[in-house]
Amino acid sequence: MDKSVKLFSKESKLYFWVDLVLKMARYNLKIIFAGRFIWFVIAALLFFILLSISMVFNNPGYNSSHVYGILIFPGVLLVFYPTVFGIQSDADSRILEILFGIPNYRYKVWMVRLVMIFLLTWFFLYLFCWVGYYGLLPFSVFEMSYQLMFPVFFLGTLAFLVSTMVKNGNGTAVVMIILGVLLMILANILDRTQWNVFHNPYSIPNQMNEMIWQQISHKNRWFLIVFSTIFLLGGLTNLQKRETFLK
Repeated sequence: MDKSVKLFSKESKLYFWVDLVLKMARYNLKIIFAGRFIWFVIAALLFFILLSISMVFNNPGYNSSHVYGILIFPGVLLVFYPTVFGIQSDADSRILEILFGIPNYRYKVWMVRLVMIFLLTWFFLYLFCWVGYYGLLPFSVFEMSYQLMFPVFFLGTLAFLVSTMVKNGNGTAVVMIILGVLLMILANILDRTQWNVFHNPYSIPNQMNEMIWQQISHKNRWFLIVFSTIFLLGGLTNLQKRETFLK
């Protein structure tokens, strides 16, 4: 009992590090979302509810594949603002000068931020999945939210990479909208292949073996992971170009 009290006392090292991590998390969340993220959460929830109502009335035979299809767009909305406007938020609040003044600190800061962004997005998607579970039909909530995070992670890291190249929130938003439209057009062409960014693992095409579709889904997830990692590393590498950010 005495050991546990000492472990979590204000003088202990564990308390110091836990307190430091919590303060750092709160500080970065304020910078990342800047009080506007809540509006994206509300918009994502309303978008999901409207799409659900439309699906119920227009497609009475809906299943898990349809639920996945309407959940992916709220997920993209949730990750859109913090990844697209993150660099500009740093520039507007004069934090970029501080980050570039400390060697390699900017990598650690943005890695922590991206981890928080994707974890928070997953958390809200998980809640949305529970709404779909009780409001639409039963399905594996964790599995659905897990599968949704692959395209969300891909688009989020792509937005981060583009933001480090454009360095302007509005400009990055325009580029990402154009890229999103192109990817949606390509989704119809690449529907039965592993290269479809919006691949729906729950939607098995007619006359296709289920095992083959699972293999395609597995390859698709690796495709998204590999390119997401490339986008992430590309964005972090672009942060080395100090002179392009501090003009």
